[in-house]
Amino acid sequence: MTSGRLHQLLLIVTLIGCAAASASAQRGARVTAPMARGEIVLDGRLADSAWAFADSIDGLRQREPTEGIAGSERTVVKLLRDKAALYVGIRLYDRDPAHIVATTFRRDADLDVGDNVGFVIDSYDDRRSGFAFATNPNSMMWDGMLAGTQDFDKSWNGIWDVVATRDSLGWTAEFRIPFRTLRFHDGENIVFGFNVRRFIRRRNEEDLWQSWLRNQGISNLQFEGDLVIAESLVRGFDAEVRPNGIIKYALPEFDSTGAETAKSTATVKIGLDGKFAVSPTVTADLTANADFAEVESDSQVVNLTRFPVFFPEKREFFLESSDIFTFGATLRNQLFYSRRIGLTDDGTAVPILFGARTYGDIGNWTFGALGTRTGAPDDAIDGVVRVKRNVLERSYIGAIATVRTGPGVVGSENAYGFDADFPLRIAGKNVEPKFWVAGTQVPGIPGTPLAWRAYVDYPNDIWDNFISLYRVERGYTPVLGFVLRDGIIESNGHFNWMPRPEHGAIRNFDFQLLSWDIIANDSGALTRTADWETANFDVRPFGLQWQSGDRISVDISRDLDAPTDSFYVFPGSVIPPGRYWWTRAVVAAQLAPGRVWSGGATAGWGGFYDGSARIISANVAWRGGGHFTAGGEFSLSDVHLPGGNFTAVQTAVRFEYDFSTRLSLMGFAQYTNEATRADFQFRLHWIPQIGDDIYLVWNSGYTTYRLAPWRFPSWDALPHQLNGALVLKVVHRIPL
Repeated sequence: MTSGRLHQLLLIVTLIGCAAASASAQRGARVTAPMARGEIVLDGRLADSAWAFADSIDGLRQREPTEGIAGSERTVVKLLRDKAALYVGIRLYDRDPAHIVATTFRRDADLDVGDNVGFVIDSYDDRRSGFAFATNPNSMMWDGMLAGTQDFDKSWNGIWDVVATRDSLGWTAEFRIPFRTLRFHDGENIVFGFNVRRFIRRRNEEDLWQSWLRNQGISNLQFEGDLVIAESLVRGFDAEVRPNGIIKYALPEFDSTGAETAKSTATVKIGLDGKFAVSPTVTADLTANADFAEVESDSQVVNLTRFPVFFPEKREFFLESSDIFTFGATLRNQLFYSRRIGLTDDGTAVPILFGARTYGDIGNWTFGALGTRTGAPDDAIDGVVRVKRNVLERSYIGAIATVRTGPGVVGSENAYGFDADFPLRIAGKNVEPKFWVAGTQVPGIPGTPLAWRAYVDYPNDIWDNFISLYRVERGYTPVLGFVLRDGIIESNGHFNWMPRPEHGAIRNFDFQLLSWDIIANDSGALTRTADWETANFDVRPFGLQWQSGDRISVDISRDLDAPTDSFYVFPGSVIPPGRYWWTRAVVAAQLAPGRVWSGGATAGWGGFYDGSARIISANVAWRGGGHFTAGGEFSLSDVHLPGGNFTAVQTAVRFEYDFSTRLSLMGFAQYTNEATRADFQFRLHWIPQIGDDIYLVWNSGYTTYRLAPWRFPSWDALPHQLNGALVLKVVHRIPL
């Protein structure tokens, strides 16, 4: 792509954003948090005399199922403050308290499987970012950060507390949010953006104070209300360190033939994490000798394609505030993919000797910088810098740069990118044009290969549409990123129509008029089918959601793949070079998660390359309302090909017992016949006080290879694991 064409695309996207920018949103309703007259005891009862002088919100409106009418149950929100914290007391009336649903206790578990209430605090009052806090009748803690139009980043864990209680009138939640947990500039009568959301599970009902239109919602801060913090407010200096210690006993390892490949070992490791408020709006994080032994193992995946699998990041240091570093197209092309640091391609840990990160806001600028030093075998210094300049109401223009260098790297491997995002409101509808371009410079690859994407998203209630154009030149190699394919040009998008009946048990239909994804070689054209490498066309002639949240759908797809080389689709089964078209049908059903038994099932059948395939999958979860939950997943692919038939099986089982909101035991087991192994993890997590963590973790994996002398599930296999370890990790927070 020439630089002239690139400049034209950028100019078009910028002009669209500037021309379509709507007028500034009107300020919403206002509530004040006055200084408390007396002590507040956090007990979930709102019985302290101080609450009698609180300002309050009364009258949330429905977003679902009936837009704009009063919530079916009354909700009263009260606000107070003292010198150190904001207090939010919420009385959630319910005329049928026996049917309140509350099945989760663990921090950051899925909120919407039961009744819950939460709020967003936009402490910058910029209508772009905020902190979210929520709970359920079990006093479960859920928190997250919001930046731009992204979903909530629930990997953020702030220091706060909540207590909830139930009675004959419903339930009550009492929150304490220390001001040091938020970020703001000191001042008098400071204004925060604020909104409240209640969810009633049995009615699948969502109520909000502000932003209750279906095309808005709790994450659309453009229409939030105002929260005035009475009198003067000073955030003060905020710093903490978290020393951690790990004791690990690694079990002896054996291969599938039964031969011992490694002896047992015992190690002790000490690490240190720190968090410092550089300014009221800028934070710095440090980590030394990092270890992530408590992280859940990656899920096993049966991959019936010729392309790599994208695994999500699960390590807390890289997850927290990770949205600032997001650049590119998820699952396709990410300029920064944090799993490239401290992990090999097969998921083996590489020691992270030191890491530092700083992020925050200065005026109209948002920025983030991260650097790490890894040990052998990488021996690398990795870095990423990201900046965004706020424009219009919620839009930005930004840039990013990544670098990998160090003793274990030949030369320097660099990548650069520029993006512009314009989430707009036009005639009450959401419209979001976005553009990005990136280039890489890697030793051995001449020049600076580019990748770019331009798209327009129209995510609204009745119509949800999307269209994108994307190109990746050959040799484009983001060393600290992820790219699914290079040397391609791609068009993808969808048109979905979701009409709503006026009355009855059906909430909305879901008709996908067309979804497409066409990829051609970069020297060809998307308009010539002969140049297509892969293609997918999908229609959904029928789909609906009931008022309960249950769903059903029928999809019909037409697929193309044109591999130029043979590849193994499954051990022993080869797809030869060729040009393959096939048609498939898929029926799917899903039960709402608020049921005692929930889950879903999918059945697909039709062609697969030059053969056929029947694929079924199912997932189930049991939540009985107590402290125990369990679930499982299963998929089976019965494939018939001229080169050989095979059956691919994947299964996983989970359970969780929550002794309280701060003590939980989780178990996870998974198996695929493609990998011929079964893996297990058990994790006990205790939070003695907010900010401290104690983990006891056992991991192990066993061969299921049919010729192995010690094959799981034989009892003789238990002492002959492929790998295994028992780990104790202790983390203690020390505020400074």
